[in-house]
Amino acid sequence: MTWRNTNSQWGWLAIGFHWISVITVITLFSLGLWMVDLIYYDPWYKQGPFLHKSIGVILFLLTLLRLLWRYFSITPESLNVHASWQIKAAQVSHMLLYILLFSVMLSGYLISTADGRAVEVFNLFSIPASIYGIEKQEDIAGEIHFVLALVLVGISLIHAMAAIKHHFIDRDRTLRRMTGY
Repeated sequence: MTWRNTNSQWGWLAIGFHWISVITVITLFSLGLWMVDLIYYDPWYKQGPFLHKSIGVILFLLTLLRLLWRYFSITPESLNVHASWQIKAAQVSHMLLYILLFSVMLSGYLISTADGRAVEVFNLFSIPASIYGIEKQEDIAGEIHFVLALVLVGISLIHAMAAIKHHFIDRDRTLRRMTGY
């Protein structure tokens, strides 16, 4: 397998982007659910959100790189065993996943900067607040962030189930192309 995509196979760079994103989204979702129940005196009360925000910014940058790679790289052709509706459904779900990723990250940014403070990223750099001071911004953005994260995870699960269906029921190469085997 090469690092670049071919007409029939994803390259290891695209595969890496995919699986790092999967692991990161699962991590952020789990961390987000866990940290909202922390009490003020818990040692993780500040550390949890700090990690969540920092990892979220890294995922944002990774997703930008992933989209740039996807734009400038060959996309493997659909397998000839897929019906046209399956191909269209896959295209729509991938587009929706990207839109949801960026929407979740934007709403997270609006939560974090509602008070005008910058987002610190692993104490390496900060992202300044650009939209802040809106009445109930943190609460509204928080609700949106949570709902969009649930939808993102739900569609991701459907996406994963479709890949498993292709592998075990249809017995085609869909899943193997994204694992490199």
